[in-house]
Amino acid sequence: AALGADVCEIYTDVDGVFTADPRIVSNARRIATITYEEMLELAACGAKVLMLRCVEYARRYRMPIHVRSSYSNRPGTLVTGSMEELSVEQALITGVAHDRSEAKITIVGVPDEPGEAARIFETVALAETNIDMIVQNVSTEGTGRTDISFTLPTSDGPTALAALQKVQEKVGFKGLLFDDHIGKVSLIGAGMRSHPGVAATFFAALADAGVNIEMISTSEIRVSVVCRDTDLDAAVRAVHEAFDLGGDEEAVVYAGTGR
Repeated sequence: AALGADVCEIYTDVDGVFTADPRIVSNARRIATITYEEMLELAACGAKVLMLRCVEYARRYRMPIHVRSSYSNRPGTLVTGSMEELSVEQALITGVAHDRSEAKITIVGVPDEPGEAARIFETVALAETNIDMIVQNVSTEGTGRTDISFTLPTSDGPTALAALQKVQEKVGFKGLLFDDHIGKVSLIGAGMRSHPGVAATFFAALADAGVNIEMISTSEIRVSVVCRDTDLDAAVRAVHEAFDLGGDEEAVVYAGTGR
């Protein structure tokens, strides 16, 4: 934008942004055009073809990004425009993203009282740990205690655990559990704002594939779930097929991540 350019071209190892990771879904389809908001969600949910900050800057300065391959002359993907500019006729779902780099911490037996969750997450924040999804269980009748689970980058796990252990007596929770065998699968699409039934189809696809859901998170244009890491590939394929996102040609991965 500072140079007065009309577009920022980024060359990578795939032919653009795809509806899923081509290494997992062989018929993943190249997306011709995608909004900044949808690309931000894809990047935040694990798609590595563009860095999150890159898309954030592009949206801020209204600079289109053209994602192309260094290995071919194919047209690639254009990241531009707002989802508010989309017509009703445009695609309901943009794509499926996945992330293998997260872990889950469960804080067991937290006193179910005002302020306890604030203490916990202040501790995690001071440890400079980024939190993704959060779930609090219903308090067990008669105990006055609950469990709180959250996901975070696996690499931040030891730091967060150490920080929480230091405040265990002060907060009064009973214990900590750490699980680094999880995966996250996300469905992204601006069209789901105005189309009922997307979540039902999403969860039905996972159920039919035998994927057990451990956590759920949503935004206006995204649904994400946590499952076992061993079920992640099956979950991505099932959701991709359920929304008929595939193309007629097999996607090509030339080198590197293919994402």
